[in-house]
Amino acid sequence: MRRALVIASFLASVSVPLAAQEFFTLKGHGGPIMDIAVAPNGQIATASFDNSVGLWTDGTPLWLEGSRAAVNTVIHPYPGLIFAAGDDFVIRGRSIDDDTPVEIGRHDAKITDLAIAPGGGFLASASWDATVGIWYSEPNGASPPYRSEILKGHKSGVNAVAISDDASTVYSASADGTVRVWDLAQPGDSRPLVKHGFGVNELILNEEDGWLAYGAVDGGTRIIDLASGEEMADFTLDRRPILAMAYDPVQGQLAVGDGEGFIMVIDTQEMRITRDFRAAQRGPIWALAFSPDGQNIHAGGIEDIMYSWPVATMDAHGPMSGETRSFLEDPDTLPNGERQFKRKCSICHTLTGGSARKAGPSLAKLFGRRAGSVADYSYSDILTDSEIVWSAETINALFDEGPDHYIPGTKMPMQRIVKQSDRDDLIAYLRAATAQGEN
Repeated sequence: MRRALVIASFLASVSVPLAAQEFFTLKGHGGPIMDIAVAPNGQIATASFDNSVGLWTDGTPLWLEGSRAAVNTVIHPYPGLIFAAGDDFVIRGRSIDDDTPVEIGRHDAKITDLAIAPGGGFLASASWDATVGIWYSEPNGASPPYRSEILKGHKSGVNAVAISDDASTVYSASADGTVRVWDLAQPGDSRPLVKHGFGVNELILNEEDGWLAYGAVDGGTRIIDLASGEEMADFTLDRRPILAMAYDPVQGQLAVGDGEGFIMVIDTQEMRITRDFRAAQRGPIWALAFSPDGQNIHAGGIEDIMYSWPVATMDAHGPMSGETRSFLEDPDTLPNGERQFKRKCSICHTLTGGSARKAGPSLAKLFGRRAGSVADYSYSDILTDSEIVWSAETINALFDEGPDHYIPGTKMPMQRIVKQSDRDDLIAYLRAATAQGEN
């Protein structure tokens, strides 16, 4: 029964989502929006830093849990069917009729992108372990994991993948500055199509019109001829990096989101920029997707909210207007301990009781608490049976060595606080701020 969910033609009856050609927002996540996917009927799925996927019907979310870390990528090929992956290295498939996600496969590092072949025969995945994964619908045995091929050839992490219309070819973009082409009839061989020089973050494939678009770390935004690799158009502006791309085949629109909060819309028939919209006052645009009719552009970034603008009237509605994220506040207005918390901890943790919709557990009553013991949070295996007790000494060690060294295998982000005085100020702030509340 569950096996039928995976990469199959699954159709579920769902309500019609919010209408396009209207400005609207989707609120409920507890962390930044990392990716957006839209089913053919317009149903929206959002992936978030809060470890969850939201499946939205009439503005109401169904929360799909199961990830042990931030969810970076989601695809929504049919209503009610979701594939997602992220910082816990695992690809999961999920039906709205089944509370338990199915593990499709896993990498040795974070997964940054997924694509599904036409007809649903396989998934392709991009990972920072420098490989592309190909995950077929047939399992190896009676249960998952599924039959796979791992394509090796990039020298650095892979950021994006795309699949040809006939499912014979995979394209991949990497931090090594290249876009590679993989012939699945000869999966051990690949050839570079693009040698950009700076890391390539995003790919859009349009075989019908014979081009591939890519976006890079240095702001490079180019459309190239698919056969020759020759440049057809260059839309590079003085903004970097490029972090999101989406394509609307109905009207031939290409949307590009960057690290400075802009969404640029390109008419790919006339090869000209039609919109250049300041979508976020502060922070990047990490996620973009068009509505099925191309009338709306959905976007996400540093806020916990997904925004959707009618493309024709984007300027009339203005940019994202949520509260400034705490780690972006003016540091000169805060005591140092609070500043350290807001920059290093607040994106994942609350100081009050309750961990729902956050990437990390509540810090309420932190001191004297055993690590891995908050009841409403799903920990990595390494912390579930941990003997660490949080104190001034253990918190100091955590940020002195970095979580990846102090607790190898943890899903906490890799970060350090180098100065002892900054660690002391953070500990003093946490001791006072976490003393109240329930855990």
